[in-house]
Amino acid sequence: MLFGTRADREVREDTSLEGQSNFWGLHQDKTLQIKMKFNTALAALLLPIVILSCGKAEGRAKMIQNKGSDTLVNVAQAWSENYREVNPSVAIVVGGGGSGTGISAMINGTVDIANASRSMKESELAAARANGIDPIEWIVGYDALAVYVHADNPIESISLEQLASIYGEHGEATTWSELGIKIPGLNDDKIVRVSRQNNSGTYAYFRDTVLGKEGKYKLGTLDMHGSKDVVDLCEKTPGAIGYSGLAYATDHVRLVPVLDSNGKPVIPTVATAADRTYPIARPLFMYTAGQPEGDIKLYLDWILSEEGQRIILNKGYAPVIDIK
Repeated sequence: MLFGTRADREVREDTSLEGQSNFWGLHQDKTLQIKMKFNTALAALLLPIVILSCGKAEGRAKMIQNKGSDTLVNVAQAWSENYREVNPSVAIVVGGGGSGTGISAMINGTVDIANASRSMKESELAAARANGIDPIEWIVGYDALAVYVHADNPIESISLEQLASIYGEHGEATTWSELGIKIPGLNDDKIVRVSRQNNSGTYAYFRDTVLGKEGKYKLGTLDMHGSKDVVDLCEKTPGAIGYSGLAYATDHVRLVPVLDSNGKPVIPTVATAADRTYPIARPLFMYTAGQPEGDIKLYLDWILSEEGQRIILNKGYAPVIDIK
C-alpha cells in the first residue's frame, strides 16, 4: 500500500516525534551552553568594576594621578613605590611628558599633582584661574642643571657667557677651537648642541638662566625628548655638549664646572645645588589644584618628611630639609 498500514503510520509518527524531541533537546542544550558562557564572560568583565566600586565605597581603592617633569619622573616613581609600604590603600600613578604637559593636565583637572622643574608661567596661572583653580606650589627638592660633554673633551670649566654663545640665537661659538678646546681624535671640531624639547621645564629654565627670559635658542640644536637621551647622546658624540639634571650623570660622560659670578668654577653636586652656589641650580616643584586635602595632603606631607626627602637625596637631588 502507498501509505502503509495504520500501524506503520504510527511507527513513523513516533519516530518523527522522537527526532523532533532530540532536535529541540540538543538545540536547548546548546542555547543553555551559550547563555552560560555569555554570563560567565559578562561576570568576568563586571567583577573588577564591582570590586572597584565596593572598594571606593569602603575607601580602599584610592588613586592619585601624578604627571609632568621628566627630571622628576624617576624620583616620583620611587616615591610612588615606597609609599605603597606607608599606605597600601592608595595607588600613585606616575607619568612624564614634561613640565608643561603636567601643568596643563593639572589645569584641565586630569591629574591631582603636576611635577615641574620650573615655575608656572603667568599664562598658565591665568588659564588655571579661568578654570576656577588656584594652583599651590610646593618645592620638593633642588637640582643642579649639569652641563655634559663627551668623556674625551678636555674642557676644564665653562662660563654662562660661553654657554650663551654656544646656545643663543645670536651666539657666535660654533666650533670647539673658538673656545680654545682641542678634542683628541676629532677632525671636525664643530660643536654639537644638545637640548630638550620646548615643553620641558629643563629647556625653559636653562633658557631663562643662560639666555635670558627673552632669549631664543640657536637653530640647529638637537632637541631630545628626555633627560637621559641628552646624556646618552653626549656619551656617544665627541663634539657634543648638553644640559640635563644631575641625577642622570654617568661615569661615561664629563660634568663641566660652571663659573660663578666671581669666576670660580663650581662642580654640580647635591651640596652645591642645595646651597645654590652652583650657577644653574634650581628648585623642583609639585603643583596642586588648590590646597590639598585627604590622601593628596598626606602624600605630600610624606614626600616632604625626612623619609620622603631621603629618597630624593638617594636619587641624586638635594632635599629641602637637613637629612641626618
